[in-house]
Amino acid sequence: MSAGPREPIHQDPGLQPERTVMSWGRTTLALCVAALVFLRWLPHYGAGILAMVVLAMAAAGGIYATQRRRYARSSWGIRSELLHADVVAVLSVSALVLGLGVTGILVVLGP
Repeated sequence: MSAGPREPIHQDPGLQPERTVMSWGRTTLALCVAALVFLRWLPHYGAGILAMVVLAMAAAGGIYATQRRRYARSSWGIRSELLHADVVAVLSVSALVLGLGVTGILVVLGP
């Protein structure tokens, strides 16, 4: 066995899987920052804000937990020329943002 360089997982000169993973990483970071901003609102709007914090952190954790699988699937898709968009992930994040917005409106407007 030789200890030479490993063969790349895919032959994509634009490194599309890496760009996608970085984008999901930025989304994770944005959700964590939003959760911290929500915590600053806790004294003003009460415990209802905690629902927003939990929702944002759960989404960030879910994205983080699926990063490795998402990268492997994307790399395999490029290598086998069968890459498909991850519609479920995009729709899930869209629903999350909508849910955070509605929850925020309900918390701010109060009972």
